[in-house]
Parts: sequence; C-alpha cells; structure tokens
Amino acid sequence: MPPTLASLVHHSALKLTVRAGEDRLDVPVRWAHVSELADPVPYMEGGELLLITALKLDAEDPDTMRRYVKRLAGAGVVGLGFAVGVNYEQIPEALIEAARQERLPLLEVPRRTPFLAISKAVSAAIAAEQYRAVTAGFAAQRELTKQALGAGPEGLLAALAAQVDGWAALYDASGAVVGTAPEWAVRRATRLTEDVRRLRERPAPASSVVGGPEHEDRVELHSLGTGRRPRAALAVGTAAALGTAERYAVHSAIALLTLTTERSRSLAAAEQRIGAAVLRMMLAGEPDHARAVAGDLYGGLLDAPFRMIVAESVSVSSVRVHPGPRTPAPTRPSAATLAASDTNGDPLGVLAEVVESAAARAGEAVLVVPEGERLVVLAGDGAAAVAACCEYAAALEASRPEQTAAGAGDELVLGLSAPSGPIAAAAAYKQAEQALSVARRRGRVLVEHEQLAAGSVLPLLADDAVRAFADGLLRALYEHDATGRGDLVKSLRAWLSRHGQWDAAAADLGVHRHTLRYRMRRVEEILGRSLDDPDVRMELWLALKATSHETSTDMSVT
Repeated sequence: MPPTLASLVHHSALKLTVRAGEDRLDVPVRWAHVSELADPVPYMEGGELLLITALKLDAEDPDTMRRYVKRLAGAGVVGLGFAVGVNYEQIPEALIEAARQERLPLLEVPRRTPFLAISKAVSAAIAAEQYRAVTAGFAAQRELTKQALGAGPEGLLAALAAQVDGWAALYDASGAVVGTAPEWAVRRATRLTEDVRRLRERPAPASSVVGGPEHEDRVELHSLGTGRRPRAALAVGTAAALGTAERYAVHSAIALLTLTTERSRSLAAAEQRIGAAVLRMMLAGEPDHARAVAGDLYGGLLDAPFRMIVAESVSVSSVRVHPGPRTPAPTRPSAATLAASDTNGDPLGVLAEVVESAAARAGEAVLVVPEGERLVVLAGDGAAAVAACCEYAAALEASRPEQTAAGAGDELVLGLSAPSGPIAAAAAYKQAEQALSVARRRGRVLVEHEQLAAGSVLPLLADDAVRAFADGLLRALYEHDATGRGDLVKSLRAWLSRHGQWDAAAADLGVHRHTLRYRMRRVEEILGRSLDDPDVRMELWLALKATSHETSTDMSVT
C-alpha cells in the first residue's frame, strides 16, 4: 500500500510526534513538499505532506493560522509537518488549535530530523509501492496468460475477477453476455447491456466507467478489437477504483481477450474462401466433396438437417412497408433488438455478427458466406443461429416504420428455406431465393418458404407485371362491355366460379342458360381462345382476380 502519515509516524528514524489530527493518520501521502510561502496552495496538487518552519508566517496569531490551515485543508493537503527549534522552539498553540479545528494532522518534526529525510522516506515508500504493483502486475499477467492458453476466456475471466477482487464479464459483438466470473455476476452484467451498446457506437478502442445509485459497484467497460467495429466488450466490477496492480491486470486481460476474439484478416479471409467453396460444392450436388474440403471446420453441420438463409440489403425508401400492426417492443431489449437499432450502415455485416454470435454462444457450427450484395447462411434446423436470425428480423420489422419515415439507410430482406438435407442443398437455396422474392414483394423483412405453401397465391397477383398481363388479356372484353352490348366480364366470372356449370352460373346472373351460352361464345370469338382449354380458363380466372375491384382486399399485400 502507499505510504501514509501513520507509517511516517511509526518510522523509527524520523522521530515524528502527532500534535493534532490523530484520527486521520491513515490517509495516503502522495509527496512531501517544503514551502515557506505564506500561501503555498497555488503550487499544491493535493495529497501532499507540507513541511514548514514558519519562516514567513506569524504562527502565534490565531486569525492568521486559521486562514492558513483552512486554505491548506481546502487544497487537499493531507498533513502539516512543523520543524521545532528553528524559528519556534515549540509549535505555537494558535497553529495547533487551527489544525484541530480543521482536523488536519499536524506533525512535530524535531530539529535533528531534516526535511530531506522525510522526503526520502516518502519517496522510498512510493517507489517500493510502485515496484510491488509492477511485480504484482507481471505476476497477474503471467497468470492471466496461463489461464487464457489453458482454459480459454472463461479461465481468464475467473483469474481477472480474483486479481481485482471483484467480477468480470465478457460480451460478444451483439452485446450479449458470453461469460461471467463469478457466476453470481450474471445479473449485474446483463443490466449493463445498454451501456455496452453505447460503447459499441464509439470507435475502438473505447472505455467508460459506470456507477451510480442503480449499480452496486464501480464498473469499467472496455471495447475489444482492432477494427472499426468492436468485436466484443469487457466489464470489470469492483468496490472501489482500481489500483496500479489491478490496472495492470485489466490491461493484460484486454490484450489477451483481443487476441482470442480478433481473428487475423488473413485467417478470416481463408475461412471465408473455404466456406464459399463448400457452399458451391453443396449447391452443385457434391456433399461428399464439400465434407472433404470442410474437414472439421463445420462439425456435423453438413450431415444434419439444415436451413438455408439468403439475405439482401435494400434501400429503406424502396421498401413497401407492411400495413399490419407493429410487433410490440420487449420490456428488456434483446441482443438482436439492439443490433437492429445499430446497423451502422452495414446491415449484412450486423446480420453476420448476430448469427455467428448466437452460434458461438450455443456451441454450434454455422456457415456464413458473403455473395456480392447477398449473404448466405447455412445453419442447423432448430439451431440458435436460425432463432437469432428470426428474432433479428422481427426487431427490424418493428423498427421499419420509423426508418422508412426517415427516408434513408439500408435494410435487410431475408428468405428462409424449409428444413433440408445435404443432398437437397440446391433445392433449399432455391426455396430461400423464392421466399426472399416474396418478402421483397410483400414488403416484409423475413418470409419462410413453409409459409408460402400454407398461404395463398392471390397476394402474388399484386405484381405489376401480372396486372399488365391481365389488363392486356381482358381489355377487349372490358371494351365490349363499355359499349353496353352485354356483360361478358361478369358472365365469364360467374361461369368460371361455377366450374362451367351452365344452370348454376345462369341462376347467379339471373339470365337464361341459352343467354349465358351465347355470351361465352362471344368471349371465345373476341379473345380468339377456347374455353374448353383448362389453361385458358386458369389464365382468365387469375386475370379476373388480378383486375377485379370487388376482390381488391384479397390481393392486398399481407
């Protein structure tokens, strides 16, 4: 520990006597300073033991001493050393009383003890404390390194918590808690999610101190990573500010965790090339070759049922926002929700972080491959990575109206395939692309391919190309009806809805069946197509649905 007034009083060679402030001798001494100025405060930094002989002071005047001592105490001077036998044979009672009133420790320095001896004693004690701190810091660094190599980040966190006599927590790129030490610190670490999110908005390296009534302790947050976006964050909670040795331990932990969480660019690029090659082989129907290339990199991912996700980045201004009710915001924002609120201009990159972080926390393998303006993800069916992707999409869906109103930025559109096996990777990719196309058309963030089979084809008729085809196909019939010479469009709709049953359709129209037969012959003549052809009947029915004002609610984007 640093030198204190008590340690100086107990120093046998100094022979110091306490004359006031006996209850405040445990205060640390930052330095010993000699000054005979009547007002040395402008030259004080706080924490000094001031040594005087009262050469220029009227130490017997009570008012002068009260003002003098009050100024010293206000400046943070921790003690006053008065040399007797120089200008005064004893310490004047005025100075003693003033020191007692301000509770400022007053030490009597005998004539045979030079001020230089006191300064040397303070300097030696400070140097010894610094040496102990550096030595302890190096020992902590060795222990942290040993734990990082042997037990990974979990062991490192445990060692760091022991070194600082507090707790430590590690957060991933999405702001979720990856690990804590001790385990009881999980709840405290989770409450700092918002603070971690704000730290991620600052360029790395960044740090902040969190404290206040809502926190049980003092917490330091440090970003981890060397790139523009932090890859992780470290929280260290202690009862008081860190000392020198503890500070060495924290800095060592930051360096070691950065090494373990920040992969080199060359390694990341190599893994990305392997992932792209594995994906191409899977899509080419060569799962055996893909397994051979991947080795143990993706575990059993290529052998189990998986889901394929295809994501694209689109302009917010081009998105047709779904008019349905918004998803209510959760009481406590999840990691995916925080990521959705902070895409930082790179939504595909944030999605990759969300998926990879979820897979890492669950100990799962995941294949993430950038494909130009797309991102392709292959994850196990029911895996945490798929769940995180869906949660992220839901968070984007909830925040989209505000972002669209802002009229700027990019967002994601995602398509999710049905569960598939290694042999059917190409089919899964096609399913994801189809779901992506529907999501783009419907103005949704995420569409699952399984939802398409369970839904209706009618919403797809809202496409402009389909409407143009329908208008062209039925234009001649509408023009005929506009002349008042019949009601061919209505009759055709009734006949098709009754599957060509003449009596039922005529009854719906309130006409004779012969009249309806005549109208259907006119339809064939005008269109130049036979209603006996099932393909013709199908095209006409879809064209009627695409252009009908009566069924506009059926064709609305849902």
